[in-house]
Amino acid sequence: MSSTNHNLLLIDDDARHAKALEAALIATNDGPSECEWVRTLSSGRERVAQKKVWAVFLNLFLPDNRGVDTFDRLRLLTTAPIVVLGGVDDEDICKTAMLHGAHDYLLEGRGHVDSYSFARAIRNITEREVARRELFTEKERAEVTLNSIGDAVLSTDISGNVTYLNVVAEAMTGWPCKEAVGHALTEVFQVIDGATHRPAPNPMELAIQENRTVGLTANCTLIRRDGHECAIEDRAAPIHDRDGQLTGAVIVFHDVSMARAMSVEMSHLARHDVLTDLPNRFLLNDRLTQAISLARRNQNQVAVLFLDLDGFKHINDSLGHSIGDKLLQSVAARLSACVRKSDTVSRLGGDEFVILLSEVWHAADAAISADKSITEVKRVHSIGEHRLHVTASIGISTYPKNGEDADTLIKNADTAMYHAKENGRDNYQFFQKEMSLQAVEHHTLESQLRYVLEREELLLHYQPKINLKRGAITSVEALVRWQHPERDLLLPGQFLAIAEETGLILGIGRWVLHEACRQTRAWLDAGLPAVPVAVNVSSLEFRSEHFLEGVRAALKKTDLDPRYLELELTETVLMRPAEFTASALEQLKALGVRLAIDDFGTGYSSLSYLTRFPIDALKLDQSFVHHIMANANDAIVVRTVIRMAKSLKHRIIAEGVETQEQLAFLQAAGCDEGQGYYFSRPVASHQFAKLLQARIAATVSK
Repeated sequence: MSSTNHNLLLIDDDARHAKALEAALIATNDGPSECEWVRTLSSGRERVAQKKVWAVFLNLFLPDNRGVDTFDRLRLLTTAPIVVLGGVDDEDICKTAMLHGAHDYLLEGRGHVDSYSFARAIRNITEREVARRELFTEKERAEVTLNSIGDAVLSTDISGNVTYLNVVAEAMTGWPCKEAVGHALTEVFQVIDGATHRPAPNPMELAIQENRTVGLTANCTLIRRDGHECAIEDRAAPIHDRDGQLTGAVIVFHDVSMARAMSVEMSHLARHDVLTDLPNRFLLNDRLTQAISLARRNQNQVAVLFLDLDGFKHINDSLGHSIGDKLLQSVAARLSACVRKSDTVSRLGGDEFVILLSEVWHAADAAISADKSITEVKRVHSIGEHRLHVTASIGISTYPKNGEDADTLIKNADTAMYHAKENGRDNYQFFQKEMSLQAVEHHTLESQLRYVLEREELLLHYQPKINLKRGAITSVEALVRWQHPERDLLLPGQFLAIAEETGLILGIGRWVLHEACRQTRAWLDAGLPAVPVAVNVSSLEFRSEHFLEGVRAALKKTDLDPRYLELELTETVLMRPAEFTASALEQLKALGVRLAIDDFGTGYSSLSYLTRFPIDALKLDQSFVHHIMANANDAIVVRTVIRMAKSLKHRIIAEGVETQEQLAFLQAAGCDEGQGYYFSRPVASHQFAKLLQARIAATVSK
């Protein structure tokens, strides 16, 4: 659903929340288009009184008002969804606000609410809005249909035998009029109590006996001739002749099954996730609380598994929310099939799921369920023409060891899940007290990363790419490093994931692009050989509306010829809707820069884009290169990719070359270029300059 021209309002005196929300808006393509920020409740009330808003993020603890009253005073002025914000110890107050009508709540898990939580809340509001609109449309359509076809009409004589049915009554009872005439009413018009399934009083008999109009009993259900049941409503009335004598009765009724189903559906929607139909946060909390009470009486355990998908964000960003939603539905179905009927699978939102194992006697039982869930999730998901691969990281907490209430168990399982991600993903971890300290450390690193550009702590190292026939340096890849003031030199794997989560990757990416261009210009000015520089581009950067402008500005500011710049894009970056991707790539090619696909072979979609987009080179992922000498399948993949690249006239570059044997294999297979520790580790700019000077000396000596 598009939210064009929808305004979002943040009422919060924490500037970090404003920045996080701004980053969330950038990451949420189908979210609101504008955001306004005010610091006090009075300013917020004035704002909503003047102009309609799509949704509000409201901190319950403001300079001029605190607590649930903050929400109540704002709710008087707007019907827009309100998501309340509070500290880690304020969940009870936030829940009270929910009872007063708040849409959802966010807690400051690591000192403040991050952009990912804001983006997830925006998506949740959008999903609920879509669901309500569709439900309203369906109800409207049902009412129009019922009105257009009219009511069913059935009449009897004074003895209770059928004398007439109209077309609608024929359909609802399953009796043609000619066949029904003369039969007892109880044969043709069978009604039962919908709640008890016992025979209901026949309204026609009562209308005749009491000679007055009577209504159907509550929960009245009509059983059609073929056994089909439908809920009906309306009334029966006596029929009189000209002399006022009672001659029979007529009943006018209509099908209210859809209306009752709508009521049930609205109740269901309030306690279930719109997308997957799994229990939502509130139903999960209810069931978890009940499970804890039962476990306390029976002296057994309860386990909570907090599951987060690995790689889902790339799929959702590259292939679009429609494919992402279908993938979430596929995962939900598989998780539900992994557990017992007494257990609960819940979706909290985004790609986060919680599994409640209500009766566990040993912690090992939870491990078995986690292992089974991981195995099922990683099986290929066929979504339309796509064969998608994701894995899962799971954190496990148990009652009573890791907490004695629902909130604590879920929070600790969430903490353990982050530990699973930090341990390579695609695994599960049980909660341990030490993990809380690691969560604090992660938050500290995130806070420090926000000032990394201001403090000039980033630097680039350079790793050459080598022509495998001539041994010459053909180009170089710029790799970012963080000169941390306390932890020495940090590699990308230690901080770029945090940068992606928080949106800081946009600023870091701009710096890397400009610095790589500046350094290349400096090498050229120093008379060193012309060597193009390659820069990695994240999906968030590529989707940014200012990305092309940023590339153009970096080239112009450094006076670098575009042919000396190569942008390395992962497969998932390219797998956006074809029109968007093709247009962006064509504009980049028009600038004169080179384009390469990084980590080739690890993507999530078909290879059709290779023939549709203006790609110059493919970089074979190092995971294949590392095992070509020991794994026959990887060797086959490498040879196949090299042949395919050559047939498409693409340069093929092998990453992760570390041994003479790997080099010999790649040379024999016809690979164009190689990159890896066998040739050189990433080095500082002055060290790479020496490599280029050595190249000049080698050329002169020849």
